[in-house]
Amino acid sequence: MSSSAARSSSSSACLLSAVISQCPDRLDRVLDSLCWTGSTWPQVERVESLTAALGQVINPPVGFDQLMPRELLISRTQAVIWEQCVPVLRRISTGNAHFQEEGPEPDPEPGAGAGGSLDSRGKELLHAVCGLLAVCLSVQTSDCLLEKVASLALPAFTTPDHHDHLDIDTSIEVLAVLLSVITTSHSCSAPLALRILSSTLSGVKDLAEAQASRIIVQLWFTALKSGSSTVLLQKLWTDLLGWFQHHGKNGADAEDAGDKDARSGADAEDAGAGPDAEDAVAKDAGAGADVKDARSGPDAEDADAAGVTSRVLLCLTALSDHLFFTPEQTVLMKHQQGVGLQPDPWQCRTFFRVVQAGLRHRDGVSRRRALFLLKRCVSMCEELKVEVGVGDPESLFRWTPDQSLELRGFWEDYALVLETLEENQIHVVRPVLNRINRLVETAAANTEGRVLVDTSWLMCVYQRMFHSENKAVMKEGVNHLLELKILQRPDVASAFSQFVVGPFMEVLAESPLYHRSPGQVVGECPEIAVKLQKFMVMFFSSLPEKERGFVMLKLLQRLGSQHWCSVPLLFLSQALSHLPPAPLLRADGLNALRDVLRCTMITHQVLLRGATQCFLLHTALCLIHVSAVSLDEVLGFLANFRAEESLSRGTALWRELCDWLLANEGRFRPSDDSDGAVPETITAHCSRRLKTFLTVPASSDQTDAVPDPGEAEALARSLLLSVDLERIRRPGQNPEENGLERLFCPLLDVLRRISTSVYLPLRKTDNSLQLLLRLLQLLNTHPETGAMNDYDKVAEAVRNLLLGVVEPVQEFILRRLSGELQELCDVDRAALYLSVVLELVQTYSSVPGFISNLQNNYVPKLTTNCTRILTTPSDQTPSVAGQVQKAVSMATLAALCELAQRGVFEPESDATTSLRSLTSFFCPPSSSSSSSSSSSSSSSSVQSFNRPLLKPSTADPSARGPDESPVLRDWGRVAAGFIRDQWACLLYLRAEAGGSFRAAVEAVALLPSDLVLPVLDFLSSTFPQVALCEEVEEEVCVEAVCVCWKLVQALSSNAHDFWPALQAFIRLAFNHTALQMTPTQNPHLTTCTSQITRELMELSEAKSGVFNVLIQHCCETWLPSDPKNRTDSAFQSAFNHLDLLTEACVYGPVFRRDQRLIQEVQTYVEQLGEQCVANAVISSENRDDQFPRLCVLAFLSHLDPSNSLHQKLMEELVQHLLKKDAAITKSKVRYYSNSMHHRVKNRVWQTLLLLLPKLTPEFVVQSVLVPVCEAGFSSNQASVKYLIEWVLILILHQNPAHIQQLWDCFSTDQEQEKTKTSICTFLSVLVHLHVLLPHLEDKVAQWQRAVEVALLWCFSHNFSVRLYALLALKRVWQMEGALAGGPAALGGLGTVVQACLRQAETMQNSGNAMKNWTKIQEHFFFSVFHPLNDYSLETILHTFPSLSELADDEWVPVWKLEKLVNFHSSVPVRNAGRELSELQPGDWIQQDRGELEQEERWADVQKKIAPWRLSVQEQEPQLMAQQRAVRLGKLTNALVVVASLIDKPTNLGGLCRTCEIFGASALVLDSLRHVSDKQFQALSVSSELWLPLLEVKPSELTDFLQLKKREGYCIVGVEQTANSQSLQDYSFPEKTLLLLGNEREGIDVNLLQLLDVCVEIPQQGVTRSLNVHVSAALLVWEYTRQHLGCAQEP
Repeated sequence: MSSSAARSSSSSACLLSAVISQCPDRLDRVLDSLCWTGSTWPQVERVESLTAALGQVINPPVGFDQLMPRELLISRTQAVIWEQCVPVLRRISTGNAHFQEEGPEPDPEPGAGAGGSLDSRGKELLHAVCGLLAVCLSVQTSDCLLEKVASLALPAFTTPDHHDHLDIDTSIEVLAVLLSVITTSHSCSAPLALRILSSTLSGVKDLAEAQASRIIVQLWFTALKSGSSTVLLQKLWTDLLGWFQHHGKNGADAEDAGDKDARSGADAEDAGAGPDAEDAVAKDAGAGADVKDARSGPDAEDADAAGVTSRVLLCLTALSDHLFFTPEQTVLMKHQQGVGLQPDPWQCRTFFRVVQAGLRHRDGVSRRRALFLLKRCVSMCEELKVEVGVGDPESLFRWTPDQSLELRGFWEDYALVLETLEENQIHVVRPVLNRINRLVETAAANTEGRVLVDTSWLMCVYQRMFHSENKAVMKEGVNHLLELKILQRPDVASAFSQFVVGPFMEVLAESPLYHRSPGQVVGECPEIAVKLQKFMVMFFSSLPEKERGFVMLKLLQRLGSQHWCSVPLLFLSQALSHLPPAPLLRADGLNALRDVLRCTMITHQVLLRGATQCFLLHTALCLIHVSAVSLDEVLGFLANFRAEESLSRGTALWRELCDWLLANEGRFRPSDDSDGAVPETITAHCSRRLKTFLTVPASSDQTDAVPDPGEAEALARSLLLSVDLERIRRPGQNPEENGLERLFCPLLDVLRRISTSVYLPLRKTDNSLQLLLRLLQLLNTHPETGAMNDYDKVAEAVRNLLLGVVEPVQEFILRRLSGELQELCDVDRAALYLSVVLELVQTYSSVPGFISNLQNNYVPKLTTNCTRILTTPSDQTPSVAGQVQKAVSMATLAALCELAQRGVFEPESDATTSLRSLTSFFCPPSSSSSSSSSSSSSSSSVQSFNRPLLKPSTADPSARGPDESPVLRDWGRVAAGFIRDQWACLLYLRAEAGGSFRAAVEAVALLPSDLVLPVLDFLSSTFPQVALCEEVEEEVCVEAVCVCWKLVQALSSNAHDFWPALQAFIRLAFNHTALQMTPTQNPHLTTCTSQITRELMELSEAKSGVFNVLIQHCCETWLPSDPKNRTDSAFQSAFNHLDLLTEACVYGPVFRRDQRLIQEVQTYVEQLGEQCVANAVISSENRDDQFPRLCVLAFLSHLDPSNSLHQKLMEELVQHLLKKDAAITKSKVRYYSNSMHHRVKNRVWQTLLLLLPKLTPEFVVQSVLVPVCEAGFSSNQASVKYLIEWVLILILHQNPAHIQQLWDCFSTDQEQEKTKTSICTFLSVLVHLHVLLPHLEDKVAQWQRAVEVALLWCFSHNFSVRLYALLALKRVWQMEGALAGGPAALGGLGTVVQACLRQAETMQNSGNAMKNWTKIQEHFFFSVFHPLNDYSLETILHTFPSLSELADDEWVPVWKLEKLVNFHSSVPVRNAGRELSELQPGDWIQQDRGELEQEERWADVQKKIAPWRLSVQEQEPQLMAQQRAVRLGKLTNALVVVASLIDKPTNLGGLCRTCEIFGASALVLDSLRHVSDKQFQALSVSSELWLPLLEVKPSELTDFLQLKKREGYCIVGVEQTANSQSLQDYSFPEKTLLLLGNEREGIDVNLLQLLDVCVEIPQQGVTRSLNVHVSAALLVWEYTRQHLGCAQEP
């Protein structure tokens, strides 16, 4: 209300008082005049006047009797309630929606503002009406009236969508009035208050937090002031805890025994029945921790549970003053009788579950509320000296007075840790992490058989760390838990089990955890993965034996219930594989492991996928409970392991599986369909399964779809396992003698009859062919391991056994493919038949009779039959049968052409002739003649080549009615396959250029991306012919390349189809013809190719391995690995792509951190070697990001220097590389260590080092020597500098006649134009003069010249130059013994040299000079390294980068040099000596940076972390800063700094930081609001957390200073006055208060009178004032310096 309105109201009240007192007989008329009609809006002043008038009547002035009879007063006030108050309240609630319909209004309408909230006038009116209502209700004695008023407001909380009652805001105001009346009335009882609380409790649960807070403050607090407050509090307490039990436990509903309601359990306990009355709802297996469902994020149920927890914490925090009472209140309650029992939070387990749920909550406010409640509970237990939960093993909170000191210390540390974890900055968190160890020690303590602290409180700390936004804090938490020794106790391990399965597994899914730790190299197992292996072994070993299986099952279910990234899943699987053998997994465990395997199948990294499968299989073999699972379950589980990735015959994993099956044979649980009386052997089981698999009812439908191949896959693997087990069981017998034919007899019997028996069910033939196909595929899988003689014999025996059924199988397939397949499902069946044919050819291609029959009989018949079907004209309305026959026939021809493409058939065989005859079908003469014009050829290409397969009509009789129509929706896939198969045939037939090429381009646009590969292969095979064809325009080739490139780009997210398509595209766009084209010959095509090359490079930065495909293809095209295929024309095309070669030499993108993690983990798996079978099974994909460089370096190593073309290419490449280095040097971009520029320069000089021996001396002298010297004068990183020096040494070694070039580099004239430390490069060359001197002509003269040059630079002003010169002088002088007459020729100069060297060896008194002199002599480049003996790929690509502080992803390990590529033998791969490679990087390297480091250090500055935001107004109760400091062991002094006169946040922030650093006891500010200011925080950097801050306003300073004086403080002012003392002469008392003045005005004159002394800072400059923060810092330091010995813990 405004001040004028308030004055008006006061005047009205006085006037009414006078009128009523003078004219009491006119009271009714006065009241009537103040009332208003129900259709109008009253003014606020009118309502207040009526309120005042009724107040005068109810409470007459002194000297007046009752002005109105009691009955009349009650009646009159009731009328005011229903006729005046209630209508206005309804209007306010409805927001004036229908007011205009009720009549005119004299006044503007107050009401709802924007968004439905009341405006200022509406709020004033509401308050005024509620005041009137309060006056009217104060005289009512009828409980019915109060009930009726309550019924107006209560529905708003239970049915908020109803429009006939008051809204929430209005209802709160009305109920507040009603409760205030109830609490002051002795006639009204508690039932109405209980009813109000029950209804409002619903609102608190459902409404927004702001409205819930209003309900609590205005209604609950009012109600709790009544005499029945204990009953009301008990009601709230019971309902809130019951609500949490039902809904607030993260989706875990009440798990009570029987049908007992959870709330009843809470009621029983909270009413005083004790802890035994609590139900089993909230028991978390002794852990008290929530186990979340394994989902990627909180689902709706978890979100609801979190919301319930948050709201319950809000209510309990608000009620804390009523729940936690003082000792005096306790004594008072003991004397009260019949009031009811006060809730005891510390005796209630559900309360502590709420607290723990709050401490784990994602919301920071909820966490602070939970911590506040916990601290209140601890404080209360300490004050009351009660014993809590000591005898209850299920209690979450325990307190005993005799251990109060220890317990208080634990909870103080606990609060400190949790409060600090609210920070996201690791530098703030790390200092208190050691407190967690103390918490663990206390939790692990067992005092007299009693556990004082439940371990579930530790889980809250860990989970808070796991949820931190800072990954470093999260990693600290994971590392701490992995090293938790307390888990070695079975009881603690059991208590932690659900936490490990839940939140811990959730955080282990975070990939950033598995990055290498500092000091680890690429390929090393991440530190956290090593700890995880040890943790899993320790944890499961510590668990009680009866719990291990259950915990393992839950862990595996968590693994399989969400999609894990490949890296976390790999290392977790590896950790599980280290568990010792134990019977933990039953059938449900195998099902959980199967789900995990299915999760791994969708990762894109095949090597990681295979490695994970290997680890999981080893885990299963160690943990399966053999007697609890059947062979069916085990063998079905094994079917989930891919033979091409992990479980392949002949590998160590296969042998381990065989040994395990043999060791446990006869111990498995009998299958449901087996005779359990006698243990079943593996062979007998497989034989029985085979018979069952091939047993199909004769009445089965002949039109069924092809069966799922999963059962055939499992059975095929089982049969091969059985065969190998028999081999192991009888090692001396031949495979044929081990019952092989008896085992396969059911399959062989079916396959022998398959072509002759017309009564064989279709499903039976399908099953037998699927089994045959999978058997052959598994037998033909050859892992890259050593000799497998025994396995080869078994495989050969099985193949020979199956050879007898090949002919009937072929005849059956021939018949079926020749027109019998007519149903839609037969398209898939044809694919099965063709797969069998292809696998038979691959298996028996070496059998003469088989191939002869195939190419002279089988293929010609099949080709003829398929051609006949395809050439048969279709009906006017295509039928399903006819179109399916055409689709099957085209797929068959495509398969036969694929065989011919492989070279299976002889050129003159009938098979080849029959397939060649297809040319007339695919390329009729009319289509070739139509290529004369572009438009006509395009039209004919669609008709002749991309022949469509029309969709059949669903009304065809062969289709069984309209129910079949949904099946035809997949017809587009069949039609696309029909076109794809056409191009597979055309690829073999090599159709003429022109129309076929254009049609292929159109097919690329027509076909789905996964079916387009044959078209790409066709385009690449015909591109050379088309590009050289004069009849075909260049634009057609450009279009083909562009269309295909867009297709490849679209497939970039599809790993399965992307790589084959990319390889086909590279063969198309970069075939030998395209590479030979020049911009003059084909400008558009070469421009297009250049653009695509750039885009390929860009794509390779995001997708590792893309550039690998291109450069490998180009190098193989230019220089084929087979010397017989090498031609000069192909090699010459490399000159057109020198830019590509140059980029390949320096290639190496800097990947994102997550991409680099994948690559590093792949390297780790590769280095496991035979320990991981996946390395033997999975072929290398050459997608390493270092492969392009290695590929081109290997290409260069094979160049022949005697070949003029090869020499010319190398020379031009060298010039390109030198230009690239010069361009980087001249660029203005700053050149930082390990930047891209640094890496590129390093790769340039590595390539030059490898090429140098192949270059001619003439070229080196004319074109290389000078640029190398110029590069030496540039500012280079250390690694580049060493390489340049090495190159220069090798050049001079090969060309000793040009030694003068080196001496010219030392010319002072030239040096003046270069950086002063660049001369160190040439001094380093001089250190290795012993390598050059033997080849020089005038050795003595050159040696003398070297001595003179080195001695000259020994007197340089630059310290680094002097060190290099001294080292060069020392090494050169050491060669004097080998030179006759050399020292004598120096004359007196020799004495100077010796003096310099003696001085260098006696630098002990020159600071760090001696240390640096020792370091430079020990540096690898000057001590161990030899430029000639250490010339190898290992030194250049691995040793030098590792010793010169290059990032480890630039190191190329030797195993890559040997495995990925084939280097020419003239370049040694490994270094002959190992001394250099065994060195560790030294710290002299920083001296090699010279002036460059002076610029670089400004780029590598510390990144300040944004300080913690602290808002005192928003912060809930917390630990004081001084308490935090005490617990950290921080020393403080007695200095108090008063800055209340300072108003700039920057000065205050810096001052806060200074005071905290120097241990001041407190800092006084004029307002604590400064702490939330961004400028303050930028300077304080979180120091306010550790320094007590006080608020004293400037107007209160006088009283504050006088108080401190009485406490014994000396008041010292920082001011220049007539009597001020100099800082250097003043001695500070221990208890000093430092008063600082304002920035502009200093210390006020009134305050100066209170000071004991003024201290000023001596100054010598012209400016006579310092910044106030600087001045304070000087005085604070001086005080600290004088009292250093007095500092103590506060």
